[in-house]
Amino acid sequence: MSRFMIGIDLGTSGAKSVLLEESGDVKATAKSEYNLSRPREGWAEQDPEDWWGGIRESVRATMEESGVEPERVEALALSGQMHGSVFLNSRGSVIRPPILWNDTRTTSQCTTMKERIGEERLRDLVGNPILEGFTAPKLLWLRDNEPENYRELDTLLLPKDYIVYRLTEKRSTEISDAAGTVLFNVKKKEWEEEVLRKLDLDREILPTVRESVDVVGSLTAKASDELGLSEETLVIAGGADNACSAVGNGITQEGRLLASIGSSGVVLAHTDSMQVDEKTRLHSFNHARPDSWYLMGVMLSAGLSFRWFSRNFGELEETVSEGIKADSYDLLTQEASAAPPGAGKLIFLPYLNGERTPHADPDARGVFFGLTDSHQKGHLVRAILEGVSFGLRDSLELIKAKDIEPEEVRITGGGAKSDLWTQIQADIFGYKIKKTSINEGPAFGAALLAGVGAGIFGSVDEAIKETVKARTVARPNQEKVQIYNQLYEIYKSLYSSLEGDYQRLANIESPGN
Repeated sequence: MSRFMIGIDLGTSGAKSVLLEESGDVKATAKSEYNLSRPREGWAEQDPEDWWGGIRESVRATMEESGVEPERVEALALSGQMHGSVFLNSRGSVIRPPILWNDTRTTSQCTTMKERIGEERLRDLVGNPILEGFTAPKLLWLRDNEPENYRELDTLLLPKDYIVYRLTEKRSTEISDAAGTVLFNVKKKEWEEEVLRKLDLDREILPTVRESVDVVGSLTAKASDELGLSEETLVIAGGADNACSAVGNGITQEGRLLASIGSSGVVLAHTDSMQVDEKTRLHSFNHARPDSWYLMGVMLSAGLSFRWFSRNFGELEETVSEGIKADSYDLLTQEASAAPPGAGKLIFLPYLNGERTPHADPDARGVFFGLTDSHQKGHLVRAILEGVSFGLRDSLELIKAKDIEPEEVRITGGGAKSDLWTQIQADIFGYKIKKTSINEGPAFGAALLAGVGAGIFGSVDEAIKETVKARTVARPNQEKVQIYNQLYEIYKSLYSSLEGDYQRLANIESPGN
């Protein structure tokens, strides 16, 4: 009789559940969306009851669609949006709305951390830079701005770990999410006492840290009833969204890289030992695969750049797509495919909302460089696809500088659906591109972790071997590689040329954006 497991991705826009059979077949999937709140400029919060409702609805829908008996689901695990802060009191109640990864209210607290610890010392201790979106500055913000709430604080949890608490009544986190707090020693795999001491933070508010495949507990009677699962269902610790995405795409051995194009873009490489970028342009996190790490570069406006163009300049394609029941993005990429490699010497800088890797610059902005009156819409679209790929190559080059030589690049996310964009990535990266047969995102990786935790698979590597199949979908065209190499050198130089002007532009007071 087949054995089943569930993976749940607690994303920013919604919760997605995947019911997986031990053979690797996805029996059913479901997603439930919820809202993002922005009560002030730069703030980003969510209601954890919306998370819980989304998970309840998606799990129930998945089970209903599959027809699988609840008793046959042996385990579940979550992947989750990183860096968010859920503040619990001693009774287990949420003190205030959780502060999310894309919240930028903590600039002052980041300055405090730099002054008290030092950027180089923090890099040595936790392997990562100080960024507004990370967890530690949010904790300091609570202490500085809501002291009454801080006094009530009993436990700090990450978003998915709050759901694990609701499922099991146990407060804990796991290694891949703890790594994104800037309070965790990524090499020693423990909370960093020096950071806590210099920030005057109480160690007791931080939860127990588990491996991603550890069993946290079983479903409570209440959670079992709400989700429609058996009380015998095991809850496995799970992992951060990028770590779970890496597991689901088989990125658990050196030589494999993952390039993901969603709204943001990610390039991720597995490492067998901890690697740190001396300038902290790359993030260094613990992997969901035990005794492993990964290096990761992040660009802020990847698929978002294409969506911005489509929303503002793709009205014709949107209208036509409705009439012929096609995708407006496909129509735009068809126009882009008619433009030559290099888009007629047009280069796009994809810094619509600033940038993170390799330029941690919130003031950077998008640019079309080389625009002439001979360029048409297809040239601009192609320049965007190429510019985003150049941005991902920035991260790839930093990873290669750490003596990690890729053998292949696996792609995922919305950008992986476009054949043109896939080939552009192959030509700009200079590596063959592979895709896995299952494109269910981090939820699939979380399901594999659930299977390992329940003993359905003997290890993460075994789970991947049994379920993850990848095929080559594009190979670099050497003639185009040479063209793109020349354009990439210009692309890299443009930021340096514009950096000072970006800052001056940001300092100009003018109405609107």
